[in-house]
Order: sequence, then C-alpha cells, then structure tokens
Amino acid sequence: MTRWASIVDGTWPAARYERLGPFQLREGQGGGSRVSAASALGPATEAQIDSAETAMLAMGQKRIFCLWPGDEVLDRQLENRGYEVLDAVNIYSCPVGHLTDIPIPRVTAFAIWDPLAIMNEIWAKGGIGPARLAVMARATGPKTGLLMRRSDQPAGTGFVAMHDAIAMVHALEILPDHRRHGLGKWAMRAAAFWAQEQGAQALSVICTKANAGANGLYHALGMEIVGEYHYRQCI
Repeated sequence: MTRWASIVDGTWPAARYERLGPFQLREGQGGGSRVSAASALGPATEAQIDSAETAMLAMGQKRIFCLWPGDEVLDRQLENRGYEVLDAVNIYSCPVGHLTDIPIPRVTAFAIWDPLAIMNEIWAKGGIGPARLAVMARATGPKTGLLMRRSDQPAGTGFVAMHDAIAMVHALEILPDHRRHGLGKWAMRAAAFWAQEQGAQALSVICTKANAGANGLYHALGMEIVGEYHYRQCI
C-alpha cells in the first residue's frame, strides 16, 4: 500500500478493516466509496477476487475496488469482469508554508471541533450526511472542522485531519450563494495554518479529475499532483 493510501485511511477511516487474502476490505457503513472499497496488497487470482466480492456483498456493500498505480493487472482483471471506472481522482499536496504566507481576512475562517450545528447543516446541503460525519468522528489523529463566513453569514465548511505529518482536507463544501468569491482559497489557507500549528509538513486534498473548478483552484494555489487512483465498480 502506498503512503498516500495510508494517509487517506488515516484521515478518512473506514468503520472496520479486514484482510482477506491479497485484499484489504473496508466496511464503510454508508460513508461512500473511499471507506467501502477493497484495495490490493498483492497479486490476486480470480478465485481471490471472487472471495473479496462475496465478502463485500456480505457487508451489504457494492462490489468496488480502489486501484492505485501498480494495480494495472488487477485493473484489467476487473475490466474483464465488467467493472466500470468510477471517480478517477488526483491527490494534490504542497508544503504548509506555501499557503501560510498571506494572512486570512478577519472573521473569514474558524477552526472548530466538535462541529457546530450550522456546519453539519451546510454539509447536509452538500450531500454529506450522518454516515460521512461518522467517518470524521472516527479519525483518531489531530483533526478540525472549518467554518467559513462571508458577508457576516455562514458560507461553508470543511474537515481537516492529520496522519504521518500530512494534513488532508476532506468534505469541503461552500454554499451555492457564496461560491466564486474566493472562499475555497481561504479555506485551504485556513487548513494550512491549522496544519502548521499541529506540526504538519504538508497539506493535501483529493479531487475528482472531472471537477474542473476544484482542480483549477488547487493548481492556482500552487499545489502539485502527487498521486492518483480510481475505483472500479460492478453495477
């Protein structure tokens, strides 16, 4: 497993992990693909893939695998089984000092944990409900929520957690009426200031390759692509 896979697991953890042959299975309890997908720890036979599929179905989950660079053989095996590519993503990162060079405007961003009710409401409007809030609660390392404000109103929220000296931003959600006003940029800078206080070396974030706006934001901030992965799911 790559270091970045460990950072994703450390900052956005599944409810349960199980080793089954050459696979690590994740029980997500409704928290989405990232905490439900199986990942390979080595080469797999067709029979071992069968076993992983059976175990995922027994958990009440879809058959879904997370594929990292180096998993090309498994990727072809799954493709031959009729699995479709789902949510190819980029992982961006930069040193925390790269985003702490500019002070954040007053009353724009607050690092708060446990999350306030308004933060949960904003997440809910973006489709981030109780199952994903439970993922945040499970993270055991340093973590915080971000409350963003604009025009003296709650405008957005996000989650930041740290693992192995890397802070990762998850569940960044800006309310529609407050988008295109630079809040995403300030949220990432607020995350960097928090990460710096925790002694993190770098700030990172995951973004689907199809999300042109978010990819543009992270490029504009000077963050670099340091990894990628995708899922294959059997419908």
